[in-house]
Amino acid sequence: MRGEGARGRRSNRGGKQAGRKLRSQGRDARAPRAAALRLLSTMTQAEIKLCSLLLQEHFGEIVEKIGVHLIRTGSQPLRVIAHDTGTSLDQVKKALCVLIQHNLVIYQVHKRGVVEYEAQCSRVLHMLRYPRYIYTAKTLYSDTGELIVEELLLNGKMTMSAVVKKVADRLTETMEDGKTMDYAEVSNTFVRLADTHFVQRCPFVPATENSDPGPPPPAPTLVINEKDMYLVPKLSLIGKGKRRRSSDEDATGEPKAKRPKHIADNKEPIPDDGIYWQANLDRFHQHFRDQGIVSAVANRMDQTSSEIVRTMLRMSEITTPSNAPFTQPLSSNEIFRSLPVGYNISKQVLDQYLTLLADDPLEFVGKSGDSGGGMYVINLHKALGSLATATLESVVQERFGSRCARIFRLVLQKKHLEQKQVEDFAMIPAKEAKDMLYKMLSENFISLQEIPKTPDHAPSRTFYLYTVNILSAARMLLHRCYKSIANLIERRQFETKENKRLLEKSQRVEAIIASMQATGAEEAQLQEIEEMITAPERQQLETLKRNVNKLDASEIQVDETIFLLESYIESTMKRQ
Repeated sequence: MRGEGARGRRSNRGGKQAGRKLRSQGRDARAPRAAALRLLSTMTQAEIKLCSLLLQEHFGEIVEKIGVHLIRTGSQPLRVIAHDTGTSLDQVKKALCVLIQHNLVIYQVHKRGVVEYEAQCSRVLHMLRYPRYIYTAKTLYSDTGELIVEELLLNGKMTMSAVVKKVADRLTETMEDGKTMDYAEVSNTFVRLADTHFVQRCPFVPATENSDPGPPPPAPTLVINEKDMYLVPKLSLIGKGKRRRSSDEDATGEPKAKRPKHIADNKEPIPDDGIYWQANLDRFHQHFRDQGIVSAVANRMDQTSSEIVRTMLRMSEITTPSNAPFTQPLSSNEIFRSLPVGYNISKQVLDQYLTLLADDPLEFVGKSGDSGGGMYVINLHKALGSLATATLESVVQERFGSRCARIFRLVLQKKHLEQKQVEDFAMIPAKEAKDMLYKMLSENFISLQEIPKTPDHAPSRTFYLYTVNILSAARMLLHRCYKSIANLIERRQFETKENKRLLEKSQRVEAIIASMQATGAEEAQLQEIEEMITAPERQQLETLKRNVNKLDASEIQVDETIFLLESYIESTMKRQ
């Protein structure tokens, strides 16, 4: 009996020690949760800072002040914005015009006739992606497509005729003397961009509203018919691009002051007046997503598999909405007919590849029926989930090492694990495994779930399971990416500001050399002008250029991660 009592006391003492240990674990588990709540409350601060930097860089201080004020406060009427920001009404109106022109602010008329303006934070953040949009257009539609998209992004909204003329003039500037760019060629590229939905019409004021005899509404109501969004007006644009002349002369070589006034003021009517176009950013995002899926399939399997997936995505890029979880079902026969000519694979081999893709654990491709040789879809939501998970794994490996990455993948695979199970499955000593788990827990890459056996939540009668909440981890990583890009932009601005004098001097020297070359100066004279920049200054310029290029490349890389995480979060939220 005495022995049993001693054993009971020892077991109680052990239970108390375990309870104390688990209570400390519970406190440790609550700490990351509190950190996560703080993260959600400050998450908008990182976005606001980034929006502020982007608006200031693209549009200046006044537009940045109005835009950030609207992002912070939500929708507000004109006079309240002017009062709160301490800006004159005229300046607020001009700033709002700029923001509306670039689709960064929308307006809404309330029942009492008050017009309120609301900032589009996500649209402001998309300004980070402007270089990618332009490069994509260049890749798909050569230099002409690149300049069309660039003009639309720079101006927000433009008529087709204005875009065609501006792009033709710019292309003519870069051509050899005697060569010009036809308006018709630029117009054809514009039509191809509209056919593939990379550019779209802007909403317009209906004619009935203009003809209404009553008092005008506080703000016009814009409408758009979905059928007409990509309908290109039939324009007979005849002409060629013009080269820029000096400011004192026009294209005829006659000074402006000597031209008759009626000739100067005689403007031709715009053939497509009132039909404005803008870049369709959702379509570009769809292209980026498709490229990411194709690359992932190529890395996992082979080039032929990725080409089959690319063909399926290309076939459904117009018919499938950008936010759909699946593509439209495609039959094996349709896919076979749409494969590129260079891929000489038989129908039997294609069916084997499709079966292989459908049986893959990642489930990028799914089978939805047996008609037409088999119906297949691409599971876009699962593909985005796999890409986001791979990004998280990569970040864990880079930040904490390969052993942490092994634990992270293990918890991902098994869904829920106790600490002892993690140690056993990962084959890592208990102390090291515990340290790694707590490190990832404190950084919000993994979370701790409490499952009590009894209602009192006593630590000794509670299971503590480690799990990975991919959505929560993706949001945390997205927040850090916003902070990283803001830091990169600030660093680039600092580098440029520190070397402002040297940059201005370099630009002046380049302008002098260009003007002297145009007038046929000798090589010795040009050499003398080039020597105005000393060897140390030239070296400093090279260092600055290298640093700025690195920062720009880093911005683009971080934005790729941002795009992936945003796409996954948006897709997940729509399914919930």
